[in-house]
Order: sequence, then C-alpha cells, then structure tokens
Amino acid sequence: MNAVILAAGEGTRMRPLSATVPKPMLPVADRPLVAHTVDAAIDAGVDEIVLVVGYEAKQVTSYFGAARRDVPISYVHQQERAGTADAVLAAREHLDGAFAVLNGDNLYDVASIKRLLEAGPAVGAIEVDDPRQYGVLSTDGDRVTGIVEKPDEPPTNLANAGAYVFPEAAKGWLDVPKSDRGEREITDVLAKTIETHDVCPVVVDRWLDVGRPWELLEANEWKLGELERRLDGEVSEDAEIRGSVVVESGATVEPGVVIDGPTLVRDGASIGPNAYVRGATLVGADATVGHAVEIKNSVLMAGATVGHLSYIGDSILSRNVNLGAGTTVANLRHDGEPIDVTVKGKRVSTDRRKFGVVLGEGVKTGINTSLHPGTSLSVDARTRPSETVDRDR
Repeated sequence: MNAVILAAGEGTRMRPLSATVPKPMLPVADRPLVAHTVDAAIDAGVDEIVLVVGYEAKQVTSYFGAARRDVPISYVHQQERAGTADAVLAAREHLDGAFAVLNGDNLYDVASIKRLLEAGPAVGAIEVDDPRQYGVLSTDGDRVTGIVEKPDEPPTNLANAGAYVFPEAAKGWLDVPKSDRGEREITDVLAKTIETHDVCPVVVDRWLDVGRPWELLEANEWKLGELERRLDGEVSEDAEIRGSVVVESGATVEPGVVIDGPTLVRDGASIGPNAYVRGATLVGADATVGHAVEIKNSVLMAGATVGHLSYIGDSILSRNVNLGAGTTVANLRHDGEPIDVTVKGKRVSTDRRKFGVVLGEGVKTGINTSLHPGTSLSVDARTRPSETVDRDR
C-alpha cells in the first residue's frame, strides 16, 4: 500500500523554530519529526512512501533521498498549499489502489498504524476527555457515520487523529470545494468515503500532534523515553551516567559530568567538565555544554552552545544558538500557574507548570542574561550582558 505523508507546511505556530527549518524536519530524538512518521508507516507494512513537500522542500528531500530502509520514496510539491486534500491531490498520480494518508507532524505508535492499514477504509481516532477542540467522529458500532469539527456537544469522545486509509475510489474525490477558510479539507474526502463505504474507526494507542514548541518537548520526551543505554562516544571514567543514556560515537563527556537519562548526546557534541544533564534532554550534533552548566528536560539543536555556569530548563534552543556564560532560564511562575507562550501573535497556555524559553536559530545572549519563562527570541536576536528579558523579541 502507498502512504501519502504530508510535509509541505511552514509550521507558523512553531515559530521561531520553523523560521529556518520546516516543522517536519525539527529534531525528535535521533531523527527529524517526519522520519518517525515515515518509519512508523514502513514498520506497519507500507511498501511505498509519497512525501508531499513545499516549504524548505530541499531539507526534506536531501534527508530522505530516493528510499528509506529499501522502501522507495517519491516527492510531490504542493504549490499553493491549500489544505490537506489539496496536498493529497498533488500526489494522485502516484496512487495505485487503496492508500493511506498520514500527517508528517504527528507521532503515531506502529501497532496502531498497522491496525489502521489492515482495517481500511478506516480513520484513526484518539480517545480524549474533552473533544470539543477537535474534529470528532460519530459512530454506529464499528462504523464511522460522520465527522464534525469542534462541536459544542460532541457525539463521542473520539477525536480525529489525522490518519486515514482511503479506498482507490477516493482518488476521484480529492478535488473538493474549498472550505470557508480557503482550503480543500481531507475531512470532506472522508465524508464522501463514509457515504459510499463502511469506514472503520481505529482507536490509536498513542498519538501526538506536534504543532507548537512545547509539543516538540513532549515529542522528545516520548521518543527519548524509548532509548536503550549505549555509550559509544568518549566518556570520562570520572563521569557518572545514570539510566537510559546514549552517547553517540564522536561525542565527548568530560570529567565530573553527571547525566540522568533519558538523554541523547549526538555525534560531535561535548559536555562538561562538571556539567549536569537531566530529564528528557537532546544534545544535538556538535552542540556544546560548558563547565558547570545544568541542562534539564530540553532540546539543544545542532551546533548550540551553552556557556559555563548557565542553567537551561524545559527549553528549546535552535541551531547555532550561543548562550553567554551565566545565562539563566526561569521555567516556573511564582504562582504555580501554567506558562503562556506567544503563538501567531497570541499568548497561549502551554498547560505546563514548567516551561522555559524558545530560541530561534543564531540567538546570542550576553553574559549573565536572565530569560523569563515563556519568552521567545527570534532568529539572530541578541541580548546585552546582565540583561533581563521578560518579553518576546
């Protein structure tokens, strides 16, 4: 079966992280986000992948090439990026028989995708406590009877998980009219399928929509939690490694370092001396964690540098960020309320009691900078020595 994986979007809700990297290519543990989706599809039995690309497409095509694990990959460019059905429409000439559609910015467990492929026509669903903010499935036994967006009175607690298996006939239904928001919606194709076929709801065991920065942290917490301990790099005898920690070949862990897993230290990265890394933390390729630095539950992308005597908690640092010595991130409000972050110009709750900062590519801080919780700094932003930053810039 073919699987169409949608990876064309810019990811504006993920800014500033997506300003230079397409959202599907943001790092989750040892690979980009979309690579987890591709691998889940392959493990579930898909024999051909069609990747729909658009924004910063070359970063996607360069990573995957012509195949992954001997499964061929084709690429189509969504020129207008006018919705999910429009994306699949762009891939129509590559489809032969029944086909799956998966979102490249979602994480799925493999067993659920396998059940989805076997049950098709089918739609993946996730059981949620409050489905009013989702597309919600209505069902009659083991058959889907409809889907309604963000209903005040949900017919079930089954939210649409953005995973589908369509019959071959659906190839002819992709050119649906644009919705009120100016997009061709894949849910309209699903509605047509429900009218003509028995569509099975498949409840997924685990699913995560990675659309906003704190959800990238959640994605890394999930996938780093699956690590199996492996120390291939240069680890000092005077370092203490606890739990599920991977130190890749080419990485260096200096004397006095303590790492509490799950943590992944990628090729070329350097930690220490006397640093403390804990929680679900990704230290990206060629990143540097300096003397007496503490990193907690954070993502450091490739080439990021955290100068000595600094503290980083529950934060995301883009590529080539450089934090001056003594930079401190606050990740907790005094009143204990969840941290807010700006998403597309509006302050939005992360629903996380602890959350630090989001730093775009190339950010540099002066020594002894203090960063307040929920602050975002855009690409190449700068701070002055001893500056306190309490708002986005």
